[in-house]
Amino acid sequence: MSNTKLISDLKNKFKPKVLFWDLLYDIAGSILYAAGIYTFAGNAGFAPGGVSGLALILNYLVGLPVGTVTLLFNIPLVLISYKAVGKQLLIKSAKTMVISSLFLDVIFPFVPMYDGNRLMASIYSGVFMGAGMALFYIRGSSSGGIDFLALTIKKKKPHMTIGVITLLIDLVVILLGWPVFGDVDSVLYGIASTGVSTIVIDKILYGIGAGTLAVIVTGKGREVAARIGETARRGVTLIQARGGYTGTDRDVLLCACSKAEAYLVKNAVIETDEEAFLMFTETSEVFGEGFGEGRRKRFKSVHSQTEEGVQ
Repeated sequence: MSNTKLISDLKNKFKPKVLFWDLLYDIAGSILYAAGIYTFAGNAGFAPGGVSGLALILNYLVGLPVGTVTLLFNIPLVLISYKAVGKQLLIKSAKTMVISSLFLDVIFPFVPMYDGNRLMASIYSGVFMGAGMALFYIRGSSSGGIDFLALTIKKKKPHMTIGVITLLIDLVVILLGWPVFGDVDSVLYGIASTGVSTIVIDKILYGIGAGTLAVIVTGKGREVAARIGETARRGVTLIQARGGYTGTDRDVLLCACSKAEAYLVKNAVIETDEEAFLMFTETSEVFGEGFGEGRRKRFKSVHSQTEEGVQ
């Protein structure tokens, strides 16, 4: 890459507008993240997974501030994972980590802690933590910690998935809460919190663009495709196929649609060919014409840093 192109890329990545939105997402994400850690998990007697869970354990044992401890734990992880993660993600994540630590130690101590049911605390801790981390990921940043360590291990052990690595590390941290908090329920609540946060992250990052894929096997492919186009306003991909048992030629139609449009697709198929074989399967994300260009740009931003790190 030439110096001119490198300078141009850096200017595009650090435009005032980009920095403004990065900062806005960092602040919003940090508020949610701090609420999950401090307000709900801080007084509930369990440790969620990750570095924040370790920080909560130390806070319980010796009263060290959660945000500061999280930031200190992240420093060696940053040094270890520098080559695996990449410079740009580290720079963005460093900003995110400092902001989230400030909210944890400076602002949220003035917010009352939740002192109710532990199960509710674990659920809402996961909801707020997951929402906060999802906002970080959307802007190509991270809260650091286990994310960095998982990417480093992934580079050295490519046969392992990042999800499995993260799960194993989180489980170790959660189990440490058993002797610290003194009951097995602390482990169960920690698992619940981590599970909920994972679901929330997936729903925010992938569920917004979730859709339905209709798979239709019919002998009237063109007629069915035309009818779907008329009623549901969706395009159809037609594949010629042959029945494995009967040897009869058939058409297989693939139609990506929203969940609300699935009913229209179903009616169009039944009206055209009552003998058609129809399946609907849920898709986590749909890209392409008619499904929103904004999500494509967002996911390109989110995943480009990860891919750069593990190459």
